[in-house]
Parts: sequence; C-alpha cells; structure tokens
Amino acid sequence: MFFQQIFEEKLAQYAYLIGCQASGEAIIIDPMRDIQRYLDIAEKEGLKIVAAAETHIHADYLTGMRELAEQGVKVYVSDEGDADWKYEWVTGSDYDHQLLRDGDEFAIGNIKFTAKHTPGHTPEHISYLVTDGAAADEPMGILSGDFVFVGDVGRPDLLETAAGMEGVMEDSAREMFRSLQIFKDMPEYWQVWPGHGAGSACGKALGAIPESTVGYEQRFNNSLKAASSEQNFVNYILEGQPEPPLYFARMKRDNRKGPKVLGDLPQPKNMTVAHMIGEVRISQAVILDTRERTDFMNGHIQGSLLSPLNKAFNTVAGSYITENEKIFLIVDEDKVEEAVKDLIRIGLDKVAGYATPDQLKTFEEDGGELFATETIDFEAAETYLNDDEAYLLDVRTSSEFDEGHLSGALNIAHTRLLDRIGEVPVDKPVMVSCQSGARAAAASALLESNDFVVKYVDDLIEEWLEGSKE
Repeated sequence: MFFQQIFEEKLAQYAYLIGCQASGEAIIIDPMRDIQRYLDIAEKEGLKIVAAAETHIHADYLTGMRELAEQGVKVYVSDEGDADWKYEWVTGSDYDHQLLRDGDEFAIGNIKFTAKHTPGHTPEHISYLVTDGAAADEPMGILSGDFVFVGDVGRPDLLETAAGMEGVMEDSAREMFRSLQIFKDMPEYWQVWPGHGAGSACGKALGAIPESTVGYEQRFNNSLKAASSEQNFVNYILEGQPEPPLYFARMKRDNRKGPKVLGDLPQPKNMTVAHMIGEVRISQAVILDTRERTDFMNGHIQGSLLSPLNKAFNTVAGSYITENEKIFLIVDEDKVEEAVKDLIRIGLDKVAGYATPDQLKTFEEDGGELFATETIDFEAAETYLNDDEAYLLDVRTSSEFDEGHLSGALNIAHTRLLDRIGEVPVDKPVMVSCQSGARAAAASALLESNDFVVKYVDDLIEEWLEGSKE
C-alpha cells in the first residue's frame, strides 16, 4: 500500500494519497482545489487517481472534488446529515459518484474503506477506516478529517459562528460528545490521520505532530479527557474558541452547492503601479500588498490592503476581500504563483495583475505618491487614551482580550473586522493593536482603506500589561 500525507502549510491542511500498488489505482482524501500536485505525485509513484473522497463540507478552503469529478474521477461523499448538509453539486449529477452512509464500504484495489458517521463538527461528517487487504482483514487506522485531531477535536461551534445558523452550537457539541464515545471504543493501536494540524482555525489546540494513535489521544487529548461527562465536555469545547475567519461561511456555501470549475490557474499580468492604480479607480477592485508590515507602513499605495505571504495570508485575504472584487497584487516575481494558488484555494479567483516591490520603489522615485501609516507603541497609545485623543481597537480574539487589555479598548477580532467595521468610531483617530503587531497591521490597512485615520500599534502587549502591573 502506498500512503502519503500531503501538507498545506498556510491552511494547516492534510490531504492523503493512498494507492494500491498491485492494481496501480489510487484515491485522494480531502483534496484542495488545485489538484495538479496530487496528480503529479500519483504519476511519479506509478499510480493513477481513480477516486476521491471527502470527510465533510469544508469551511476553510474550496474542495478539489469537483475538479477531479470533471476529469472522470469517481467521487465518494457523505449522504448523512439533514437536507441542509447534502452535496448539491453531486446529487442528481452526471458525475461518477457514490453517496455514503454509516457502514458503507468501497475498495481501491486491495484497500478497503469503511465510512463511519462522526457528526459534531458538521452534521454530515464521516471518517474512513482503512484496511490494507493485502496484509490484513482489520483496519489499521482512521482518516478522521475534522473529527479528532492530534491534541484536539473539531469545533462544534462553526455552524453558528461561521455559517450563521443560530442556536445550534450546544446541540453540535452534544453530538460531538456522542461521536467521541465511538472513538473511545476503537482499538488503541489504530493510527489517527487528521484533516488539520497546528495553525488551523478548525480547532483551538491542535498539535503539530502529523499523526497519532487512538490510544495516545485517549490518554493525552485534553478535549477527549474533558468528555468525562456530556456537560463537562460541552462547557470545555465551547469555551475559548477563536472567532472564525469571515470567509468560512462562503466556503460552506460553495462547497455544498459546488465550487466553480477552475481548470487552469489565473495568469495575472505584470503592470506598472500607475496602471494598477488606474484600474482600481475604474473597477470594483483591491490592491493586496504582500510585503512585510514595516515596509508597508513606511510607504504603500493609498487604500491598499496588507497581507504578508506567510501562514496568515489566506485568513487575512479571505476575511478582507470579497469574491466579486478584482485583485491586484504587490508581490515578488517569484511569489506570484504561490499567491495565486493561495487565493484560489479560498475562492478568490479574480487575480487580474501584479507589480513587484521594485516597481513600487521605482514609482516612488519617479514622483509617485506613497502613503505612510503612523506607528506608535503602547506607551504612546495609553497617553492618547488618557488624553481622550484617540480610540483603541484591540483586534485579538475575545478570549485573548478577556485575559488582559488596556482599559477603554474596543475589541473586534481581526477576522471579523470587515463585517463589524460600522462599530468602529469615526470621530477620532483609531489606534489598532494586537498581541505582537502582526494582526494589527493588516487591520490598520483595512481601516485606512475605509477612510479611518489610523495609528498602528507595533508593540508587544504582554510586556506592556506586565509592566503596567508593577
């Protein structure tokens, strides 16, 4: 049996390519939208992807299932859950497909997959038990998706906090508790292959280890240990969950109805900065600057957004840009394809053009105007607050804010700021802070693009809060 875990760092997502070397067939589990990398790995290993399966309707990225179905690959998806959680793009389609219920089985060569309904994170969620039929007649492990992670379990609050379904998070938590009883009865030696690792917004305490075992998680997973009683688990799992990125609701919608077929990647054209500014003025478009925050604050195109090309890129871009907006990038030449892939993975396909940081520098040297954002520290912020000269917006999560903050600060998580921007006062400058300055930088750019007067707080809040106690 061939088995490869494929990691996408920015979304902390795991896909799995599993192949039967005897038959030359393979399946991909939980593929992302840019499917070529999976096809390339399979080809390198002498395998052909003949099937694709998914654990649930994802909230954090667009699925690659439809792209594969368009190429004749058979798709396996859940038929569990109520009418709101069916794969509309599969049901009644001409795609080669099979809808799965609890206990259903299928095989890829000698490898057998058994669907296990494990709701809680989502109503339709299924996991897959994997049996290598060439070597054994019992499962060796579970592809657990967003059911059980290393060190955590899937969030049961996202249907409410991300998808807008009011009053369902507690019921979902109780459903997760019941599903965990199934997990507790599994053999301890079974391997656990999760859908996400550390850094994903689909849990609050995911581990960085890529796989585990049922027995290890039963002993050391704090969420599982909290499941000593149903109410204890509900209280534990719903407490301290971070506000989800704004784009999660759109991913749920699109993955249920069917993502637009992508085909080839967008090919944005290089253009001058002056041309880019002109394009933005006449169309529904944004400039997304991927430089580091210090460079951006020292000089940027007025109204541009900031999202450095790091692990937070998808979260910020997805929370600050809408699906109908054209996107123009400030990005290094050798990072254009990386940025485009990151954007299409969250359904931001209208990447129309780009200019490089060197072109931006040339634009300024030739007399073009760039705008700087005032940068301050917490000492200055506290002075402004005490003198009632500015507001302070803390863009950390609510749980971080509750652990300690400056008196008088307003709290809106940076991932929800676009949706709640009307709550930010406009009659005085707004100072924007977070834990280290990274989230505040992106939020400052968003506020400036909406005509707020901003003072960016580039400082460590923990050091300031500790110092203020002395």
